[in-house]
Amino acid sequence: MGEHGSEHASSNTHGNGNGRREVTVSDVAAAARVSKATAARALGDYGAVSDSVRERVQRAAEELGYRANALARTMTTGRSNTIGIVVGDIENPFFAQATRGAADIADTAGFDLILSNSDEETESEAKAIGVQLAKRVDGLLVAPASSVDIRNLRTIVDAGRPLVLFDRVAEGIEADAVIAANRTGARKLTGLLTSAGHRRIAFISTLLHTDGYRSGEVLGSSSVAERVAGFTTTLAEAGIPRPEAWVRLNARADGVERAAVELITGPDAATAVVASDSRIALAVFRAARSVGLRIPEDLSLVAFDDADWTGLTTPSITVMSQPIHEIGAEAARLLVRRIRGDGGPFVTKVLDQRLIERESVAPPRL
Repeated sequence: MGEHGSEHASSNTHGNGNGRREVTVSDVAAAARVSKATAARALGDYGAVSDSVRERVQRAAEELGYRANALARTMTTGRSNTIGIVVGDIENPFFAQATRGAADIADTAGFDLILSNSDEETESEAKAIGVQLAKRVDGLLVAPASSVDIRNLRTIVDAGRPLVLFDRVAEGIEADAVIAANRTGARKLTGLLTSAGHRRIAFISTLLHTDGYRSGEVLGSSSVAERVAGFTTTLAEAGIPRPEAWVRLNARADGVERAAVELITGPDAATAVVASDSRIALAVFRAARSVGLRIPEDLSLVAFDDADWTGLTTPSITVMSQPIHEIGAEAARLLVRRIRGDGGPFVTKVLDQRLIERESVAPPRL
């Protein structure tokens, strides 16, 4: 057996499970009539290779069914061509859409996206980030479980990986961020209700926060904090005393529907609700039905996020639509630029929201 054949065999001691030998860089090089080093540069997209040679090598690789060895490519180039994304809750439609936006940009830029879920808990987030870093991702997109506890985010920065935050910001961490104009959105939604004559208006969020909300307290999520600030400011401007008393956090731990029932029944019941996301809004919708309240005749309801169901129910729900896909997409654009060497100042991009008025707001019953 010749020298070329010997190298050919020794580089393929592992089959692909069906008895066929895996195609190697040497095979591609031979088919494209270039050296193995040139083929490796063309396939790994590094080093100097002419466009015509790169095209010839890639055509040969496609015809032979060559699959790149990701680990070898990482060791050779220092890059894995993967991006990690850590979301709060993969069942939440917001994160599904944001992830799709990030995936679209990553794919166009030649990166694979690896998804992890934190379940909005810092311990789970730490594990997710550890897994992502172990996979040697080139950078990370993170919706932080906490805007206050930045230890997990610091791990990414200390590892030398580019980091872009989305949906929330975190004080004390140097990173780009893409968020929505949540305070403005909350002011518009709440203003609709005060203009309709409501004065007992509740804000409901699942954000973990013990012992009730008190004015001026720091909240663990910057996006919820901005919404609470917009909500309470608008109530105060309408002359409603102690607006912070109408903020209900920790609804997940208590059960959202149960929390909603408590708020919308009784002698001092809320006559309107601002839901911090579409899943909370759905729970409020169900709670109203369960106690015989009609929307909007007995209870007005508005929410963040234009989930599909909000436009299909009877009545349809007034919402503040966030540019969710674009939040994920813009975060990925920023990250790709950082991975490719952009060393400019860190930026926080704030994207506008859009009010969609439907049928779920009416004056309160006297």
